[in-house]
Amino acid sequence: MFELHHLSAQDQWDWLQRGDVSPLELTEHYLRRIERLDPDLSAFAHVDADRALARVAEVAQLPKSAELWGLPLADKELAQRAGSPATFGSRAFVGRIAESSDAIVEAVDAAGAVSLGSTSAPEFGFPSYTEPVGRPPARNPWDLTLGPGGSSGGAAVAVAAGLLPFAPGSDGGGSVRIPAAATGLVGIKPTRSLVPADRWSLGQLVVNGPIARSVGDAAMLLDAMIARRGSIGGGPESDRLLGYAVRGEGRFQLGITTQSPWDSGYDVVLDPAARSALESAIEALGEIGHGLDDVAMPDSTAYPAAFRALWQGGASAVPIDDAQLELVEPLTAWLVRRGRELPVRELVQSLGALDAFARALVHAWFGPHSARVDAVLTPALAMTPRPIGWWDGEDAERNFAQQVQYTPFTSFVNVTGLPAITLPVIQTEDGLPMGVQLIGPPGGEATLLSIGRQLERRLQWQRRHPPMW
Repeated sequence: MFELHHLSAQDQWDWLQRGDVSPLELTEHYLRRIERLDPDLSAFAHVDADRALARVAEVAQLPKSAELWGLPLADKELAQRAGSPATFGSRAFVGRIAESSDAIVEAVDAAGAVSLGSTSAPEFGFPSYTEPVGRPPARNPWDLTLGPGGSSGGAAVAVAAGLLPFAPGSDGGGSVRIPAAATGLVGIKPTRSLVPADRWSLGQLVVNGPIARSVGDAAMLLDAMIARRGSIGGGPESDRLLGYAVRGEGRFQLGITTQSPWDSGYDVVLDPAARSALESAIEALGEIGHGLDDVAMPDSTAYPAAFRALWQGGASAVPIDDAQLELVEPLTAWLVRRGRELPVRELVQSLGALDAFARALVHAWFGPHSARVDAVLTPALAMTPRPIGWWDGEDAERNFAQQVQYTPFTSFVNVTGLPAITLPVIQTEDGLPMGVQLIGPPGGEATLLSIGRQLERRLQWQRRHPPMW
């Protein structure tokens, strides 16, 4: 039986424009679906039906040509919306209400979206899984015994299960791409500074990006998140990314690597399912007509220690005192304490080492004297989605190592500031989604969307849905 959530976000927008459905009908449809299904999924940290319905009345006063006019979504729990809970996924901030809205919230509001609440995130977004203490863990719609990854895990669950057409997330080390890959979705980490970012991040690691079921829907939300005002798509035709995602044109030279900058510090092993997804993507891209060749990772021996120091240094700025550290999770407490003990000289040296690595990688892959590839293909994740409770809840060092081994291909993209997109490619024998990541040069979103759309047309992943669909 057909239901409204079966439509793509683009089709929903078209229906809204023609008057085939109203913003109120669409909002109420998703609120009913959340009420029925979310108790088993825990995708949402907070649902505010009254505020969403009041927002529908506001949207009616906006131009219908607004990029996201009448489309439902939800803020990630780490984003602040004035008057709404702002706990950052932590027991240390229970009851806190945001006094102002982040720029990304203001951007989607200006584009005409209707927020239904906030999607669940782990404490301060540090882990690559979404199992916040004191609340039920977010569950992967493909298998409720598994997690969706993190830290935008709730957003990915909501989109994969049809509780939202798409959703914004934030990505400081893979937090959009990891859960998108784990739930069979498209996730985009944009070029640094392309999308408004409010959360201060040491090394400017954190950027906001979209999670969606298709390349086109992801591009549509990304256009609005960029916050250019104008017609549908966010401005002049030449500025719109959606067109590249719809047309899917061009032939490109692609590099391939299974190397990770974590290899020198951790035992990184590629699961057979991850290798199978990469091989399937290579085969399909070759059949489409793209050039494919191996590329090497530049020297990264300093990367593991330097990134750990940067992650700890960033955590040291979390606004909690020593007494509140007793309320946070062991991983958070370890990161904060280590960060506050970190000598300034060591932190400066780590920043320098990561900057040198970033410059070497961009030069080697995309520089004027490099192999001059248009994008680089990697696995999205090294493992299949992890069972809930798999992560060590006591030993923070081991927990950090588990995260590296699960997702060794994402954090270095944040360090370089490059754009990347994760794309679902296969389903395992157990029915779990596995995908790949494409990394582009600075400002290379159009290329990534064009390639992604070509692969999507061939593999038709947007037609795959979890059982509850």
